[in-house]
Amino acid sequence: FIFNVVILKGTMIKKSQQKKRTSPCNYKERLFVLDTQDLKYSERRPGKKPMMKGCIELSRIKCVEIVCTDIPIPCIYKYPFQVFHGNHYLYIFAPDNDCRQRWVRALKEETKNNDLVAKYHPNFWMDGKWRCCQQSEKLAAGCYVYDPVGYEGAFMVRNSRQAGVYTVSVFTKAPGSNGEKNPRVKHYLIRQTEGGEGTFYLAEKYLFSTIPELIHYHQHNAAGNCGFPQTTVLFTTLPFFHTTDQWEVDPEELILGQEIGSGQFGLVREGRWRETKVAVKMIREECMSDDDFKEEAKVMMRLSHCKLVQLYGVCTQRSPMCLVFEFMENGCLSDYLKERKGHLTQNLMWGMCLDVSEGMAYLESSNFIHRDLAARNCLVSKNDEVKVSDFGMTRFVLDDQYTSSQCSKFPVKWSAPEVIKFCKFSSKSDVWSFGVLMWEVYNEGRLPYENRTNAEVVESLSAGLRLLKPRLAPDTIYQLMEWCWKEKPDDRPTFALLLHELASLTHEPR
Repeated sequence: FIFNVVILKGTMIKKSQQKKRTSPCNYKERLFVLDTQDLKYSERRPGKKPMMKGCIELSRIKCVEIVCTDIPIPCIYKYPFQVFHGNHYLYIFAPDNDCRQRWVRALKEETKNNDLVAKYHPNFWMDGKWRCCQQSEKLAAGCYVYDPVGYEGAFMVRNSRQAGVYTVSVFTKAPGSNGEKNPRVKHYLIRQTEGGEGTFYLAEKYLFSTIPELIHYHQHNAAGNCGFPQTTVLFTTLPFFHTTDQWEVDPEELILGQEIGSGQFGLVREGRWRETKVAVKMIREECMSDDDFKEEAKVMMRLSHCKLVQLYGVCTQRSPMCLVFEFMENGCLSDYLKERKGHLTQNLMWGMCLDVSEGMAYLESSNFIHRDLAARNCLVSKNDEVKVSDFGMTRFVLDDQYTSSQCSKFPVKWSAPEVIKFCKFSSKSDVWSFGVLMWEVYNEGRLPYENRTNAEVVESLSAGLRLLKPRLAPDTIYQLMEWCWKEKPDDRPTFALLLHELASLTHEPR
């Protein structure tokens, strides 16, 4: 027999998780028990055995962290922390800071080998948005680096909200200027000297030609009293761009390998850049002008999300010009589905649709229209994570609508009626395409309308006909597809709503 060992036990207050939109918000005292398998909480009953109210398997926990907030705490215990498990947030309020730290440390220790998030939300989800970053989707990627074990000095360099500017975020346990002793993340803006000659600094007296040189110096010196910790640190692997054009890749550092694919504008080859495996999109000169190339690069540079294939840089100093992307080991989603036909679980197919909806919800919130969303334009990582790719047709819009003046080629079988009739693109036409992508997933990579011509498809859509329910699709999933295929764009859901609906389904929807 395997006995669960109790690690911690105590009374704290739990906020309702509000797993449904109609669930009430309340705060209730509960007896919490942490053992080697689960986090359990029960209702105390005078003269009776406590009644179990909830149990979270430790293996499902993705993040445990204190909550830093500036709002009044509406219960008698004033020290909150969060447990992110599955797709739900549990907020717990401890009676004092020492108690909170004990629980956070113990939970982090027990979950440190889990599949953890890279970033988390340090403040509460309230009134339909995150108080820390103002994102309006509850399952949106976090905005602060998550440190699973609390290493002093762990840091990462990231894009700041200002285009072309970087911030270094550092985890520290040092007391703050106001006497705050809780571990926290501090942020330092990496500045550049005027004239754009690529000289970076935190403290103006100490200038560096590259960001790695700046980081290395401040790891070992307290120059400028900028507060950067002098300690052995963890590096989060992110690309650095140190030339005057911060996204330019030195062709001498780019090693090209075998061809791994091709597209409308050129070949894709495996490559290596600074010891990192990358995918290199080679642009055929006759297929894309310099201006079009720069336009695609400009789009990719503005977008950064864990469910979008990341652009590392561009190489314009060689012919043909190329884009350097993160490498996705399992290739495009359409091929992946066909290769694993008969072996795709409900959980995996559901997760694929969830991944794509999260990436598209980010595009939607950033006022970007993809215009070519399909399984062939999504890529799969070695961990079966799906990311949205191929932004060659993406457009940035202010009014969520874009009418193509040239009415350029578009994939009819994935296109909404208003695109076919009027070349009118919007986030809602992307939603239509997402419904077709879901159909592809639950048909294990089959092409939609595979035995019909484009003209026949247009005729069927005009008559109100839609793709039939895939054999593997649960009713709840097919209902979402049908919602995406409403005739009027305004009757279709947003990606934010689709993400919420998909996330609210169980891992194996029925």
